[in-house]
Amino acid sequence: MFREIRERVSDANIYRVYAITLALGVAYGLAIAVLAVYLDQRGFGEIAIGKLAACFAAGLVCFSLPLGALIRRFSAKTTLAAALLGYAVTIGVFPLLGSFASIALVRFVDGACSVGVWVSSETILLTRARREHKAYVTSIYAIAIAVGYVLGPLAARLATALMPLGYTFEVSCVLALLTSAYTAFRLEPDPRASSDGDAHAVAGGRRSTVGELLWRIKTSCFATFSYGYFQASVVLFLPLFLMKSKGIAKEQTILIPAFFAAGMLLFSNYAGRIGDRRGHLAVMRVLGTVGLSMILAFVFLDSYFWMCAAVFVAGASLASISPVSLALQGVISPEHGRATSLYNAFYAVGILLGPLVSSQIFEARGGAAMLFHLAALWAAFVLFSIVFYKDDPAVLRLRAAAKPDAAPAEADILDG
Repeated sequence: MFREIRERVSDANIYRVYAITLALGVAYGLAIAVLAVYLDQRGFGEIAIGKLAACFAAGLVCFSLPLGALIRRFSAKTTLAAALLGYAVTIGVFPLLGSFASIALVRFVDGACSVGVWVSSETILLTRARREHKAYVTSIYAIAIAVGYVLGPLAARLATALMPLGYTFEVSCVLALLTSAYTAFRLEPDPRASSDGDAHAVAGGRRSTVGELLWRIKTSCFATFSYGYFQASVVLFLPLFLMKSKGIAKEQTILIPAFFAAGMLLFSNYAGRIGDRRGHLAVMRVLGTVGLSMILAFVFLDSYFWMCAAVFVAGASLASISPVSLALQGVISPEHGRATSLYNAFYAVGILLGPLVSSQIFEARGGAAMLFHLAALWAAFVLFSIVFYKDDPAVLRLRAAAKPDAAPAEADILDG
């Protein structure tokens, strides 16, 4: 396995981004694991906690699009180091604050710094990864995030046993500070033709307009919107559905996310490798179909064992779409900085809208209706991917392989 990784990933900076991602995932996991409990202890009710979550999502949305310009101006490496430092500061001051307004502001900045980390990290990976291995590289990135999110809560449990709850945020702060310093001193400067520096590859040497860029990467944007919408909704409301409609004990619902994460960890790398060989959009279409089937099946399952199995398969399929869609976006557009910021803007909007719409459906129609509407969203994506199947350059590449005399030019492939 490690030999295969070395063959496909030759740039040391990609491994450094993996290490940064893993460390930050642990820092995130530390904070997220105790956030709701800490706010509850400080006297904030469910509605207030929900509003604070919306402030975080608003930070994601507001700062997604400007990041492309920041990366062009300062480089992806500098943006990543600054975003990590910003996160460290916000999480460090968080336990020192008392008013709702001050905490809401910090959560907003937290969201802005978080999307800064995502966009700059993904820009570095897409810039440095070879074209034929982009999904492979991004799938390992997704695994690093997931492992960090698993280790973080485990570390949080140990930290809370040794120190007051608020100190957990300071541990997260220190880890983020170390990660920022590592980024600044160990990550090499961006390649000369990085981010949007290679925009000359786009028609006539000019940069694409936002509309042109969005049309080029629309299938990836729809995929990441759907995943953000789905992820944010099920994290909040699936445990409630299990307890209220299925009679599952609270202690058992805590294990459900672990099965979802396990499915992603075990399968996302395989999905990436298949996507690199056979076409990213085709793989995403199959994964979306399997995932929406699991959502529909979940409504009718009563056995806890089979529920866990369905969640595992849903994680293996729907969570694996995320790194594959990122790789597709990286293959379609050479303007990695702008494209990745636009891509993450759709992810952020999904995170913002998902809980808002799902909560209304859950309250009015129940948990089953909420799951049906999530399945409908993925069905819409599958249909969209069928209509715009030519968005994947692999379609032309595979046709060219079948008919060598009709091989398209690289520019034609990028134009889709």
